[in-house]
Amino acid sequence: MTSETLALSRAAAIRQLQAHFEEQKWSLRELFATDPQRVENFSCEAAGIYLDFSKNHLRQDTLQLLIDYAEEQNLNSKISALLSGASINNTERRPALHTALRFQGDAKTEHERAVADCRVQMQRFANKVHSKEWLGFNGKPIRHIVNIGIGGSDLGPRMVVEALTPWHRDSIHVHFVANIDGADLSDTLEDLNPEETLFIIASKSFSTLETRENALSARRWILAAGSNEKQLAQHFVAVSSNIVAAQDFGITPENIFPIWDWVGGRYSLWSAIGLPIILACGYSVYKALLAGAHSMDNHFAQAPLQENLPVLLALIQFWYRQCWSTKSQVVLPYAQRLSKFPAWMQQLDMESLGKSVDRDGKPLGYPSGGVVWGAEGTNGQHSFHQLLHQGTDLIPADFIAIKQPTSELHEQHRWLLACCISQSQALLRGKSLHDARQELEEAGYTHREAHSLAPHKAIPGNRPSNTLILEKLDPHHLGALLALYEHKVFSSGCLLGINPFDQWGVELGKQLSSQIYQSAEAAIPENWDSSTRSLMEKLL
Repeated sequence: MTSETLALSRAAAIRQLQAHFEEQKWSLRELFATDPQRVENFSCEAAGIYLDFSKNHLRQDTLQLLIDYAEEQNLNSKISALLSGASINNTERRPALHTALRFQGDAKTEHERAVADCRVQMQRFANKVHSKEWLGFNGKPIRHIVNIGIGGSDLGPRMVVEALTPWHRDSIHVHFVANIDGADLSDTLEDLNPEETLFIIASKSFSTLETRENALSARRWILAAGSNEKQLAQHFVAVSSNIVAAQDFGITPENIFPIWDWVGGRYSLWSAIGLPIILACGYSVYKALLAGAHSMDNHFAQAPLQENLPVLLALIQFWYRQCWSTKSQVVLPYAQRLSKFPAWMQQLDMESLGKSVDRDGKPLGYPSGGVVWGAEGTNGQHSFHQLLHQGTDLIPADFIAIKQPTSELHEQHRWLLACCISQSQALLRGKSLHDARQELEEAGYTHREAHSLAPHKAIPGNRPSNTLILEKLDPHHLGALLALYEHKVFSSGCLLGINPFDQWGVELGKQLSSQIYQSAEAAIPENWDSSTRSLMEKLL
């Protein structure tokens, strides 16, 4: 199909799905009551992850319509194009080869050979730090690693390092600094010894504003502690493609780890951006993380659409966004060590799908990505779950549960899992007005009082959710989970007809901040809006 034919097909298929939505009158309770095999029919498992999507407003004919739509959009061929290294990032004229970063076995392609060389470089460097061979300017071994980056150079490795806390090495402590607010860096450095601290400057361009300014401040901190210019190389390494800028900063060439233009920032934790993971946990843990992601890559490449976990999640998201007019989706990991997962998901999904034109630059005419948000369970139950249960918006939820305990407190883990299951059940079942009245009367309220209070206690239910179960929170399963959502977002981009690998909207704010910073010391341009001019006068 031509791009124009695909666009017409997409619009027609969306109308067909919307017509199907208008005809459907079933409730989730009815779907379970009329189909004893519903869970078996609406669940899948791959790469160590079980997905129960039975608590969704889907019948077999609904799912088939969605599968038909995916086939019309040539999703299978687009998956193959992604994994084979085709130039699918059309607006930046390059491939999106993050899956090549986690290849297994012998390197076969030019990209894989470059990745293999980088892995060796990272392993050798980490061995020097772990063996205390790498010393600071006063001859002391490194005890603290501070990763300075932002966006994909921060969110991915920060989330993984926290998730894999049990694998941390006692001798190394890894910290992360991202915000240009000086408090982020100064608070991090307050209790650190400069003689024992090494910084990773993670920036593809080595010019990102936040990273540049934090790196310069860190440089001054080391020099003020007694290091000379030459000894700076003992306290700074870089992950960058701008070798010259990194060298000018004081980093030696052998300590500059490569990152390539075919690796997008939000997909970069599998590259040298993941160096903090190796330093925190060791190279074998990093290898297991890659292997888990690779197992999900294989599933994504080989499974039929109706059994393909990333595709199913994307189709469900598409169904609710296009036909139910949902504005957001919530991600609820019931694992404290996955507390950074929703923030990672926000960048992955919203930076990828927040577009208003298709791949050819034409207006979409239908909704693209929505808002992604969430928090770790059970904390969310005591803050925003009220909105999920009784608010006026329908908000699809992804529950993520870990089967094996993540601590020695096994009884608390049983409670954690019980809370996770009960929340999805409550979204499904709700509480009828009749049941609310009966509860109140049984609690001692008069008939009149019960009738008056019951509407406040009634919960509509009939609200959808997915539940994903990992056997345990280890490097392999975590890698598979992250790759699952990466491929889900790619599939969503294909269903929407957009390029999920660029982020031009991010650039405008960067450009304007530079202009505003420079204008603060000069004349404010007359043609700027009055609000901007007033804010500059008050703040700058």
